[in-house]
Amino acid sequence: MDTLRELFRYHAWATLGLIDRCADLPAAALRETASGTYGSLLDTFVHLVAAEQRYLSRLPGRPAPATLREGMKPPLAELRAASEAQARRWEALLDRVAELNVTMPPLPDGWPETPHAETLLMLQTLHHGQEHRTQIGTILGANGRAGPANGGWEYWEALHLPRT
Repeated sequence: MDTLRELFRYHAWATLGLIDRCADLPAAALRETASGTYGSLLDTFVHLVAAEQRYLSRLPGRPAPATLREGMKPPLAELRAASEAQARRWEALLDRVAELNVTMPPLPDGWPETPHAETLLMLQTLHHGQEHRTQIGTILGANGRAGPANGGWEYWEALHLPRT
């Protein structure tokens, strides 16, 4: 089993499942928030998917067909499509992970030039996604809505355990 690939498949499954969980909410619910989180449900989803686009943009491959940015208010269906496309891009990148050797230039905020940044970008993608999916779950719960069942156990059960 390819552990890194499995981690990225979990990442995509959890994000897509959470988008699907919120797709039937009333529009007003997408504006709900909770103390200590990034912002509203929609703002958090946009940030999660847009940040991942930025991480992917630093790696070789085709750019996203449409660039998402914080402050945009796209429908969840558009965020879902972007997330699906990003999952496919990760799969393609993981096919040649041993060939990647990305040097990230210095960033305006003072982050230094970073050789072998592909590992950093993968790590940040997985961590960042989990952090904001957790915040979305917090927003749902704080507003009396059922949170997601999107942990590692649920993923493994859904995709790897035989159905009886």
